[in-house]
Formats: sequence, structure tokens, C-alpha cells
Amino acid sequence: MQFKMYTDVHEFYNNTYDVLMRHEAQNLIPLGNIIMGHEGKDKTDWRDPVNWFMATISDAKGIRLTALMTPPHNITLYATDNIFNPEAINCLIDGLKDREIPGVITEKTLAEYFAKEYTLRKGITFKTTMSQRIYELTAVNSDIQKVGNVRLLDEKDIHFFPYWAEAFYAAGSYGKTEMSIPQDVEPYLYRIASKKLYILEDNGIPVSMAGYTRELQTAIGVAFVYTPPYLRRKGYATSIVEQISQLALDQGFTKCVLYTDLANPTSNSIYRKIGYMPICDSLQLKFEY
Repeated sequence: MQFKMYTDVHEFYNNTYDVLMRHEAQNLIPLGNIIMGHEGKDKTDWRDPVNWFMATISDAKGIRLTALMTPPHNITLYATDNIFNPEAINCLIDGLKDREIPGVITEKTLAEYFAKEYTLRKGITFKTTMSQRIYELTAVNSDIQKVGNVRLLDEKDIHFFPYWAEAFYAAGSYGKTEMSIPQDVEPYLYRIASKKLYILEDNGIPVSMAGYTRELQTAIGVAFVYTPPYLRRKGYATSIVEQISQLALDQGFTKCVLYTDLANPTSNSIYRKIGYMPICDSLQLKFEY
């Protein structure tokens, strides 16, 4: 096995793009990131490739494992064709040397094996921060009843959007209610300016939020789904996800992809009702140094 670390995001993109595209929906995160880095249009915060860790593990047949980390975020991994190779994992861990990584997010079996080997070598422990399921949609269920009207989030929403955003982040673990109080407006204006977030209005009142994440060749990510607790169980989340999923298909994407928290059976049920089908399970694991 040969370990190769990259300092040029364009070389990494050229070498790994076709490999990752073999499972486009599953690789939404690394594909979206290398596209972003290759285009170089946005280098704010973690998006500057100069700080990334990029590596491949190869043998005579080609790349067997792809690794990408955009600090401070977890490392993402992909075993080519989802063929698990312990030797490739060990080669990657050797190549990491003294580099400290916060955790891993990837397909469940690969995540568990990597975490066990990595923490054993380092003499540390790990814990699961989220058990996820990756879903893909190619056609919206036409029986879904539309509620309210969808529009783009804009600057006039700044009076409530930061609080909804922080509540969404706080709900990373199902049932959690603690949230940070927004202090700086800039991160929220950045989100608004991206023109990827949408608001559902019912009788002119904002009631739910959802939006797009990474845009790939044929797939687009759907995320940031949030409805305030006092407005739930009215069909708002179902309606906004259905509407923006259909909008994405109408714009030419052939599939929508989203990650769900398996601890939240309500959201998983909602997405299946809309037409999302599970493609694999994923784990988000945190290393405890």
C-alpha cells in the first residue's frame, strides 16, 4: 500500500473525483468540499484548502482509500467501491503520524474500524456523537399535501434567523434544547447571502426552514431543516422539504441527498413519506484525547 499526502487541492481533485463519484450521494461531503476547493471561489474559515489534510492510499489496482479533513471538522473517508481493506486503514494511520484529528464521519463499518484502530494506536477513546442514515430522493411523492409558501431567506429575516440557526445546531442530538445566543451578525448574513436557505410561510408568518448544502454533478444536499417546537406537528417540515426537493429536481439535479439523525424517528418518517430512500448508515465519532 502506498500513502500519498497532497498539498495541491487541484491534484487531489483530479485524482479522487471519479473515484468518489462511484457513490456520489454517499460522498456528498468530501465531493462537495473538493469541488469547493478546486473552484477556489470561497476561502473563508475552513474552506481554504491550504489548511486541509488530503491523502490517498493506493495499490497496484489504484486508489483504495480516500481521506479528507477540513479542520476543525472531522476526517471523512471513502473505501473505493465500499470494499473494506484493513491494510489501507492501517497505512493511513501510519501516514497521519502525530497529526491530531477530532473525529471521523463516514459509512458505519468503515468509521467503526478506523476509530478502533486509530484510538488503539493513540491510547485514547472515542464516542458516538451521532448515528446517521443517508437518504436519496429521485422523485417526490405526489400525494404530499403542500402547506404554506416557500421563499428564499433574505436579510429581512435577520430578526429571527440567527436564533433558528442556533436552535438547529443545538438540536444535533435529538431532544437537546440548549443553544447559544447569537452575538455576531456576520455568520448569519453569510448564510443569507449564499441564497441556499428557504423559509416556509403560513399566512405570511415564517414557520419552518430548510435549504441546500453541497451541489454536485447530479446530486444536491438538503439540510438545515428546522421548525420551532411550538410550530411542530402541523406538516410544515414535510411541506418545505418536499417543495425544495422538487425545486432542485426541476432545476436539473437528478437526486437530493440528506443525512438524518437515527435518534429522531419523526424526521426519518417524514423524509421517507416524501420519497427519500435510505442508501447507507453513517457514523459521526469523536476522539477523546
